[in-house]
Amino acid sequence: MIHKAKDLSPDQKAVIETLLGRSVLASEAVSVCAFEPTSISDEERQKIADELRKYFAEVDANRKPVSQGEADEVITEALKSTRPTYRPHQ
Repeated sequence: MIHKAKDLSPDQKAVIETLLGRSVLASEAVSVCAFEPTSISDEERQKIADELRKYFAEVDANRKPVSQGEADEVITEALKSTRPTYRPHQ
């Protein structure tokens, strides 16, 4: 459920600000979600991380070289395609 910060009680606002570690603006909306994290062993997590490193090393080995500017342009376009209001930091 989403709540407007301006509608929170002082106690609710204080709790949210404690969790966020910053003040909440009246114009902001707040949503809290509780979930059970996936239980995965450290060994399984390490195995997955190793497999990802191997996969990305293979991808890097097979890609054609591009300049940093070209790489930045590709990333910016990908972000814009999923977030039309995205603007890169200058």
